[in-house]
Amino acid sequence: MKNLLILLFFLSSLSSFSQTNPENYPVDPASVEQAGVPKGEILKFTFDQSKFFPGTVREISVYIPAQYAGEPACVYVNQDGIQWKAPTVFDNLIASKQMPITIGVFVTPGKVPASNADTEMDRFNRSFEYDGLGETYARFLLEEVFPFVESQKASDGRSIKLSKNGNDRAIGGGSSGAVCAFTAAWERPEEFSKVFSAIGTYVGLRGADSYTTLVRKHEPKPIRIFLQDGSNDLNIYAGDWWKANESMERSLVFAGYDVKHVWGDGAHNGQHGTAVFPEAMRWLWRDHPTPIIAGPTKNPFLNDILIPGEEWELVGEGYGFTEGTAVNAKGEVFFQDIPNAKTYKVGLDGKVELYLADSKKASGTTFSPAGDMLSITGAWSDPPTRQAHRYTSPDHYEVLADSTPGNDITVSYKGNTYITSPDGRERPSKLYLIKPSGERLVVDEGIRFANGLCLSPDQTQLYVTESTSHWVWVFQILADGTLAHKQKYGWLHVRDSDNNAWSDGLKTDREGRIYVTSLSGIQVMDQLGRVNAIIPTPKTKGQVSNLCFGGANFDILYASVHDKVFRRKVKVQGANNFEQPVKPPVPRL
Repeated sequence: MKNLLILLFFLSSLSSFSQTNPENYPVDPASVEQAGVPKGEILKFTFDQSKFFPGTVREISVYIPAQYAGEPACVYVNQDGIQWKAPTVFDNLIASKQMPITIGVFVTPGKVPASNADTEMDRFNRSFEYDGLGETYARFLLEEVFPFVESQKASDGRSIKLSKNGNDRAIGGGSSGAVCAFTAAWERPEEFSKVFSAIGTYVGLRGADSYTTLVRKHEPKPIRIFLQDGSNDLNIYAGDWWKANESMERSLVFAGYDVKHVWGDGAHNGQHGTAVFPEAMRWLWRDHPTPIIAGPTKNPFLNDILIPGEEWELVGEGYGFTEGTAVNAKGEVFFQDIPNAKTYKVGLDGKVELYLADSKKASGTTFSPAGDMLSITGAWSDPPTRQAHRYTSPDHYEVLADSTPGNDITVSYKGNTYITSPDGRERPSKLYLIKPSGERLVVDEGIRFANGLCLSPDQTQLYVTESTSHWVWVFQILADGTLAHKQKYGWLHVRDSDNNAWSDGLKTDREGRIYVTSLSGIQVMDQLGRVNAIIPTPKTKGQVSNLCFGGANFDILYASVHDKVFRRKVKVQGANNFEQPVKPPVPRL
């Protein structure tokens, strides 16, 4: 009886609160049907052929404005179906030319229906599709939903054509649908440039709480974002929605994004979002078709590295798999095409030429103080050579070390050569030291898939990537070249869709920053092993595998990305292992 009275008191108090604190918002005229304004058509379809979310069934509603004449139109995508009185808002804003002619695509979350509705439960896919990070949902829209919509016709027979230009596309939603919208734009900013986010779930359900950090570290993307939330939003086990949205807005501003927010005191519902939706559409589309550009970030790490206006440019393409990027004393850059057993050179003029017609499927590459090119081969060569080679010219090499399978290689100014030797993804790897005398030592065992390695600018530390985790390891190099004080050092970001960072090659600059290639792009650590910045590389079918600093001043960042090689002018200069060691400035602790 006592518990019942407490419950009744709580419900009475809640009812009293809701009655004395109603959510009342001004009604935007664009949310109300206007006399004389042409009305668009709404088509409804069922989609059940997804390969990204197999077995799911969902509704797709398509709004076609009355002014649509068959040419490719702008697109607005909304999760959770039709919300915000969107069709009426679009009718009014398109008629008043406050937004372009826009086709609306309203998608509900997927559901896997039970085989027997009477005895079995459906599987509801909303959180999996909406709350998770990664590019799967963006690809679902681009590769399945959009083609499906374009395969339909309006009631009068008009074809439906959607613009392929990301500057003509907006995406939005509420709660988890808002996170889903932001994720699609974050992963594919070249495809979705405008985001409407209402009561966004940037909390710890499936990793979206990491966005407030990732936004600050990443090179800014050309995205415009409108945020809405209320101070009485949810505060539960996964986090505080209100504070998360505030943090998201602060991160976006810090990172230079074009962002606007409207805060209120509402709860976790769509009332405020519906009230401000017309304002959001006006603001997001306000200067269309002017392209949205990424703004200046306040991240000092990024600003110390990147030059405004300097973007990635293609060096070469059409290779099997590029790896082993390295630079010589002239600033010429070399890279390996492993499957095709070729080594290429990029001259100071930027032109690519074949350097070795038979590289023996070498992977790792470096240059010695004497100017020799050192390479390492592994079990992927056919037949397996398992050798380290020293090339004094393209026509002559000698075996530096036999029976030494390896993945990457570097050599110090003193002539000590270090090699990573992974033995599968789960078995412990070896690190080899080849002394100038030719003596070979195993100086470490135990890292799982030791991959890339490089020296600190003063050549007192050796950094080694462990691809099957999120760690970069560090060793102190002793006077005799052996290693001591092994430690997990760099903590890398792992994408939601991956089980590890898959860190690969890495290099340092003369200030002591450490550039690590990974599935997330190039993660840049300070001397304490903290990732301060993430520089994405151009989208291609594989990840960035290695990098180096080339050019006459060693201030052009080269990156091997699967079948391509890219470069980008930067402010910093690379630290070269073949040069006299330099002590970098003391880091901020």
